[in-house]
Amino acid sequence: QGILERLDAGEIVIGDGGFVFALEKRGYVKAGPWTPEATVEHPEAVRQLHREFLRAGSNVLQTFTFYASEDKLENRGNYVAEKITGQKVNEAACDIAKEVAKEGDALVAGGVSQTPSYLSCKDKAEVKAVFRKQLEVFMRKDYFEHVEEAVWAVEVLKESGKPVAATMCIGPEGDMHGVPPGQCAVQLVKAGASIVGVNCHFDADTCLKTVMLMKEGLEAAKLKAYLMSQPLAFHTPDCGKQGFIDLPEFPFGLEPRIVTRWDVQKYARQAYDLGIRYIGGCCGFEPYHIRAIAEELAPERGFLPEASEKHGSWGNSLSMHTKPWVRARARKEYWENLKPASGRPYCPSLSKPDGWGVTKGARELMQQKEATTEQQLKELFQKQKF
Repeated sequence: QGILERLDAGEIVIGDGGFVFALEKRGYVKAGPWTPEATVEHPEAVRQLHREFLRAGSNVLQTFTFYASEDKLENRGNYVAEKITGQKVNEAACDIAKEVAKEGDALVAGGVSQTPSYLSCKDKAEVKAVFRKQLEVFMRKDYFEHVEEAVWAVEVLKESGKPVAATMCIGPEGDMHGVPPGQCAVQLVKAGASIVGVNCHFDADTCLKTVMLMKEGLEAAKLKAYLMSQPLAFHTPDCGKQGFIDLPEFPFGLEPRIVTRWDVQKYARQAYDLGIRYIGGCCGFEPYHIRAIAEELAPERGFLPEASEKHGSWGNSLSMHTKPWVRARARKEYWENLKPASGRPYCPSLSKPDGWGVTKGARELMQQKEATTEQQLKELFQKQKF
């Protein structure tokens, strides 16, 4: 069954987690460009991560094609002629995801993300041409901050005849031009999306608030679509409109903010109660987080994932620990009420986001193929506040 047939039948669809962050930590992706050339350079690493998410309970594997558009691969000096092209990256990503999906009852979703072309004020035809190049690869093989760009992507993807899920990295304030979440959802559905929601940039609490606003907007417009949520695996109550990229800890100091598996179980239950039926994660989500979703929703789904064979419900396997005080933690009440410490004396609980207030059309966001110059970096260093 396809994605819509599964959702129509009342099935809960569990997505996967964050590939760029997970593979950067493993040494296969460069922070900054965040481009997925690992599909070509280290396919075994991408394959293994797909396999771990599948084992943890994912039944939709998204191709590792985030920022795999030709313009992004050429952007910021990250393009390697004759070796890493958009076509090669996208083809390799599709092959890997399809190979692993066959190992379980999983679907493959082709992933298309925002483009440097849009930020550099290229026109609609030019931006659509970038999306179409990726679509052509997906058909051979069988993340948006601006609703306008997301709508253009949906319009292109609908040409495939396949179902389209469109998620935006926005919070309750809406997109970077002030379009509220409800209206974003309406525009995406009218463009042809069958599944709408949010991904990345914000934590689960913020994402669920945003999806609620999307749901209300669709209901007011008398439109129907399935809802989807893939938040960060970091607590980000203090981030601004652009999300966690404004936090001073981004991207190398976010570990103290990581959510626990129990936080994820709470998120999964809240998402389900809100009516969301495509539930997954984005940056920071590791396989054990996805397993937590699958375990929380096991009563509704009727089964546990394979990875749960090595994990007792709510820590009950700790009953076999040698230390009695650890055995005393083998219960739901303990983990539900735990307030984890950071272990860092004098560490603040919240941060002050940078938030320079720049968006599409700003000089600092004009993209370039060559690497950032020393002078450009110097100007940015002077502007950076500590």
